[in-house]
Amino acid sequence: MEDFNNLLCSSFFLLLLSFPVVVVFFFFYIIKKKKIRCSSSSNNKQGSVVNFYEIVKNGHRFLDWSTERLQASATHTVTLPGIVLTTSPSNVEHVIKTNFRNYPKGPRSIATLEDLLGRGIFNSDGDHWRTQRKLASPGFNTKTIRTFLLDAVRSEVADRLLPFLSAAGAESAVVDLQDVLERFAFDNVCKVAFDVDPGRLSSRGGSGEGDAFACSYEAATAIVMGRFKTPRLLWSLRRLLGLGRERALKRELAVLKDFAAKVVNEKRRDHAIGTGGGRDLLSMVMAEGDFSDEFLRDLVLNYVLAGRDTTSSAMSWFFWLVSSRPEVERRIVGETESVRARHGSSAGSMFTLEELREMSYLHAALSEAMRLYPPVALETRYCAEGDVLPDGTEVGKGVIVMHSPYAMGRMESLWGEDCGEFRPERWLDPDGVFQPRSPYEYPVFHGGPRMCLGKDMAYIQMKAVVASVMERFVVDVVVEEEEREREPEPELVVVLRMKKGLPVRIIAR
Repeated sequence: MEDFNNLLCSSFFLLLLSFPVVVVFFFFYIIKKKKIRCSSSSNNKQGSVVNFYEIVKNGHRFLDWSTERLQASATHTVTLPGIVLTTSPSNVEHVIKTNFRNYPKGPRSIATLEDLLGRGIFNSDGDHWRTQRKLASPGFNTKTIRTFLLDAVRSEVADRLLPFLSAAGAESAVVDLQDVLERFAFDNVCKVAFDVDPGRLSSRGGSGEGDAFACSYEAATAIVMGRFKTPRLLWSLRRLLGLGRERALKRELAVLKDFAAKVVNEKRRDHAIGTGGGRDLLSMVMAEGDFSDEFLRDLVLNYVLAGRDTTSSAMSWFFWLVSSRPEVERRIVGETESVRARHGSSAGSMFTLEELREMSYLHAALSEAMRLYPPVALETRYCAEGDVLPDGTEVGKGVIVMHSPYAMGRMESLWGEDCGEFRPERWLDPDGVFQPRSPYEYPVFHGGPRMCLGKDMAYIQMKAVVASVMERFVVDVVVEEEEREREPEPELVVVLRMKKGLPVRIIAR
């Protein structure tokens, strides 16, 4: 009888939880039957209007579908139900800079991510965000942190990444380079952010706690990001009742918060006995004042999110693009040789900060890779009060405004008729000097008050990794002959990943 009652209760809850989904699909069905037509008028101040049915039908290829719609729109703005999506630089500047206060992250986004990120810098608005931004800014702009970053990168590259790739090359093994770079980036961000080495890329495997932290962070992030594809009522009920993925999330969060608490406690102990003052970002923040444990734990988890996947995503797509473009590969290798010659450094030694800064073509090639495959492919903001965008699009209170760096990199109006080509030269002047673009045309590192603090650090890390790898190895992407000209299937999770990874063979030069 008890088993029957449990089964009855379970069936009732499953029916209850599925009810919002049934309502949504019924709504889609009604919309389809009514055949609501999309407006494509070039004079439409709202941009092209798209109905629910179109979104559902193209949900599996949302990035490419939305890019096509934005390219076809006269204003480069598309109105979806409850969402305005734009690639207009003037609109982007208006939202993330000019009228910044009217476009916060918003309550829905903050509530969705709060279990993982708390009210950390990447999940807060208003005064709480400004306080954290003010605390973090000095740390990212000091010579101390840049030196610490480069030391950490050098150590991880020399002691782990290069030996790993060398061993794979000697065995002619196929490795998933995307996975390797993600492990590298996780080790590196933990070292720079709070001076802890998880050892994810170590030949001995990760340390017990560090490895558990990394695995739990990956699992928790996937679950939390999945909430954005689920009606809030549904995942909230699942969380309340401890069902399915929400139950698993609770376990993963316990691991993360325990790890973050230990990091904070050790830092406090070091400061108490006078051995604090480390060069990592957390130590720099703690030196500025007495903050609560909760505040510092949130900081730990937010820093990991910032550096865990963004650089690994950019480098993965970069290596895939370069693998089929030998002329780009030759220029990058030639540039590293020229820089070595100018500084009198020997091949195989770790690059200095000055040497990395002189690699303009490599800087351009990385920027070009991120133009086509930006780590953060979509950015969202919440309209606090009704507004009108510079192109005339009306935005109601509570509407989500999204700009698409992915689509912006594919707009002829911004990059010319060859916008679909990988051409690093577009970033260089006639003398070969790198020429940056406006952050509102190239919002890969965002812009305005929320401009990415770690932009320079990201370039340093990526250039150090790519130059060191390409100086020693040829990265040969392993694909079936019929798929050689086809791009890897993109997967939009936290960042833009390759759904099936990046299988490669490593060949010594």
